[in-house]
Amino acid sequence: MKEIFKIGFEDKQTKARTGLLLTPHGVVTTPVFMPVGTQATIKAIKTKELRELGISIILANTYHLWMRPGPELIEKLGGLHKFMDWERVILTDSGGYQVYSLSTLRKIKEDGVEFRSHIDGSKRFLTPKKAIDIQKSLGSDIVMPLDECTPFPASRIDTENSLKLTLKWARISKKYGDKILKRQILFGIIQGGFYEDLRKLATEEIVNLGFSGYAIGGMSVGEPKSLMFEMIEAIEPLIPKDKPRYLMGVGKPLDLVEGVSRGIDMFDCVIPTRNARNGMLFTSDGYIIIKHSIHSNSDRPIDENCKCFVCQRYSRAYLRHLFMAGEILASQLNTYHNLYFYIDLMRQIRQSIQSGFFYKFLKECREKWKDIT
Repeated sequence: MKEIFKIGFEDKQTKARTGLLLTPHGVVTTPVFMPVGTQATIKAIKTKELRELGISIILANTYHLWMRPGPELIEKLGGLHKFMDWERVILTDSGGYQVYSLSTLRKIKEDGVEFRSHIDGSKRFLTPKKAIDIQKSLGSDIVMPLDECTPFPASRIDTENSLKLTLKWARISKKYGDKILKRQILFGIIQGGFYEDLRKLATEEIVNLGFSGYAIGGMSVGEPKSLMFEMIEAIEPLIPKDKPRYLMGVGKPLDLVEGVSRGIDMFDCVIPTRNARNGMLFTSDGYIIIKHSIHSNSDRPIDENCKCFVCQRYSRAYLRHLFMAGEILASQLNTYHNLYFYIDLMRQIRQSIQSGFFYKFLKECREKWKDIT
């Protein structure tokens, strides 16, 4: 198996490390945050601006692109990279979580998931092989296998049954992926709910299959943060050190720093972009809600310590005006700022690891963002 991950610096007081993720469309420096481009676009921002921000990898979603416009069309037009004008790295989610969220429209079976499209109501059947086929057509760099995500809370028996399916589908996906994927990289997904022994069992089983990287799924589904980190700490020693580790669907700024301290290399979440459109803007001191009247006459930028072009050019008063007026530009500027904040946070994390001050940085972040839960 071709090596796709090289470890760089390692922190002496935590599990934090830097690394290089080698993919068909370039090298990604880790730890890294992946903005979510569900439908082949990061909402409210152009790919040119993503490049300006220094973003090296984004996430797109198999389920949504299958529903519309369809993988056949995207493949015909040159693949997802050309389709969305993004020559850098793309990771595609298998669609399992989206199907999980369609609880009233789906039926889980041994060989896949039957559901009705949220767009036109048509009946669809997603199998492990189908998920791989779709992602092969999309041409993403990193492919995720179909899995089943349990809610929180979930009974032990439900979690066990769900995990059996995920492990069965993982075996099918690995065998099929090895057969048909040429340059694309296939990760495995570790499930097991919030039962430590099931998480450990899942980790051992998935690792034994020999995937190129390992994702931790089924987190950030309503559980206490302490429980999420407890599960990560329990399984981290079981994941090969020389493989990339991806915590799916997480999270808030402090979640990223805490995750890195526990050995996580990759993250994705809609929070920076979704919150931007809703007027919640991240700052070095926490966050602001731009619609609040306190900002109506303020000539201050969002964050005096931020070097993004939004903070260099626009006042809080102007941004509030745009938001209250429902202007499209509000979403565009807010999104640019929040993504800059996240990308710069990851830069600071990597820099602190390299310079040997990560633990100090971690403690500062815990104090600064302790109220953002």
